[in-house]
Amino acid sequence: MTITERLFALADEKNAAFTARLAPDLPADRFLGGRTPDLRALAKEINGTAEAEAFLRTLPHFYFDENQLHAFLLCCIRDFDGCLDGVNRFLPYIDNWATCDQLSPAVFRRYAEKLLPHIDSWLRSEHCYTVRFGIGMLMQHFLDARFSPEYPQRLAQLESGEYYINMELAWYFATALAKQPDAILPYFTERRLPEWVHRKAIQKSVESRRIPEETKALLRTLRQK
Repeated sequence: MTITERLFALADEKNAAFTARLAPDLPADRFLGGRTPDLRALAKEINGTAEAEAFLRTLPHFYFDENQLHAFLLCCIRDFDGCLDGVNRFLPYIDNWATCDQLSPAVFRRYAEKLLPHIDSWLRSEHCYTVRFGIGMLMQHFLDARFSPEYPQRLAQLESGEYYINMELAWYFATALAKQPDAILPYFTERRLPEWVHRKAIQKSVESRRIPEETKALLRTLRQK
C-alpha cells in the first residue's frame, strides 16, 4: 500500500468529526480520523525508507492526516541540518494549529542554540503558522537554563491580528511567568503586551497550577484596562 492508502486504513469517521471541530478553519473532508498514536507509529515504521523520503518531498498534502504524518516523520530525523531543512520546506504548507504544535523535533532540543537565527527568521514571516512555530520553539527550548530576557522582549513587540499567533503568545507568557516570574511579571504589571494577549495570558496564568495564588490574585486585578 502507498502511504496515503495506509492512512485511509487508519481512518476513523468519529475521530475525523471530532478532530475537524478542533481545526474549524479546514474543510471537514480533509480529515480521515487517524489517531495520533497510530500516526506516530506509522512514522516510526516507515522512517528512513525511500517511500517516506518521497512523501516528505511531496508538498502540499491534501489530508490533515498527511500533514500530521509529515510532522511526525520530521520529528524522527536525528540530523539537525537535515531536520531543519525539512522543517523549513514544510512550514509554508502548515495550515492548522494542531500540525504546527505537533512539529517538535527532538534533535532541536539537543542543538537549541543553533535554532536562534532561524527562530528570528520564523518570527518575521508573513505566514501565521511559521510565526506560531517560532514562538513555540522559544517556549519549548528557551524558558529554562537557556532563558534570556531578550526573548520575551522580542515577543512582546510582536503585534498581530492572527488569532493563532496571539493565542500562542498568551501561552508563552503564561508559561514564562511560571518559569521565570521575576523577569516576566512586569510584562503584566506594566502592561507591555497587546491588550488581547495581556488578558488571555492572565486567564491562562490564573488557570495554571504552577502559578502561586498570590500572583494569581495580583493578576486578577490587572484584567481590566
